[in-house]
Amino acid sequence: MKKFKFTINGNQYDAEIVTIEDNVADIEINGTLYKVEVDKTLQATKTPKLVRSVSVPSTDIHPSVAKTSSPSSPKGAGTIKSPLPGIVLEILVRHGDAVKIGQKLLVLEAMKMENNIEADKEGRIVSIEKQKGDSVMEGDILIVIGE
Repeated sequence: MKKFKFTINGNQYDAEIVTIEDNVADIEINGTLYKVEVDKTLQATKTPKLVRSVSVPSTDIHPSVAKTSSPSSPKGAGTIKSPLPGIVLEILVRHGDAVKIGQKLLVLEAMKMENNIEADKEGRIVSIEKQKGDSVMEGDILIVIGE
């Protein structure tokens, strides 16, 4: 349970409280076990138990409704956002181009590294919001893809 080190009259003692029941404690001092009776009732300290309530994501209101679409189904209109702050180095598509999932759309330099930004949906390029050399922040819309 608990270990203690005592020095009494220059002598060192290693003590460990082994168990406590009511007002009797089993204490081991320098390897010898002693039963010690205490005037008042002692309670063993317990480690508090962390209890957390179950959290349910807001998307789990209707578990029968699919949360994602299948990869082959059309995704509809959407935006491609910057995953991190950086500078647009190269734009690889033009307005009106048809794009497929996973196609490289532009190259973004962030923290001295080039990051390929790829399409996560199929469709046609509706608009390109940033140009080569533009600084972007995380979450800025880079490209809009429509059906």
